Amino acid sequence: MNAMIEIVDAQKTFTMHLQGGVELPVVLGVTFHVNPGECVVLSGPSGAGKSSILKMIFGNYRCDGGRIGIRHSGALINLATTEPRQIINVRRSTIGYVSQFLRAVPRVATIDVVAEPLIDNGIRRAEARERAGQLLHRLNIPERLWRLPPATFSGGEQQRVNVARGFISDLPILLLDAPTASLDAANRAVVVELIAEKKRRRVAMVAIVHDDEIRNLIADRIVDVTQFAAAA
Repeated sequence: MNAMIEIVDAQKTFTMHLQGGVELPVVLGVTFHVNPGECVVLSGPSGAGKSSILKMIFGNYRCDGGRIGIRHSGALINLATTEPRQIINVRRSTIGYVSQFLRAVPRVATIDVVAEPLIDNGIRRAEARERAGQLLHRLNIPERLWRLPPATFSGGEQQRVNVARGFISDLPILLLDAPTASLDAANRAVVVELIAEKKRRRVAMVAIVHDDEIRNLIADRIVDVTQFAAAA
């Protein structure tokens, strides 16, 4: 089976330029793979490097060494060394991301925030909005709120909009950074259902979850990131 993600010996160190160039090692020797239809959950204590690994896979953080292999348009490319323009192409057509925080243009209606990834990939606005509405319904966002900007919502409502925006695209890789963190039990169950649907569609996923019950429900494999700890 051709893995969608192949990480080999990846490492990351932050350089504190405002503190005399002090180097802060984060992770070292990160190695694992993710197959189509599989959800790999990263585990470990706060500060162990879980979110840093996710951002390395997405291309937000550049690796200091090793390889971040991403299967994009049928070929395995090394995101650790590819050009920024190629990273943008990969994000548009291969990798989706659900972050812990919703970042949206102010004053844009919620339904358009959710529909935007589809519109950016050429889906007609009417169809994109219809699919966005279906997801918002599933995540219990009342229709009366759809035309309001999500900045006016509660934290839990914003996170549900964030989940809807991340799950709406049919991309082959999906990264999930604490998607259920501020959700109630009913909406956590919806997210578990959405993840199961992505598995059936052969989407490869890497997730961070802080709830043991959710972790056990979605994980096909668990990678303990403490094995990649970089000594200062």
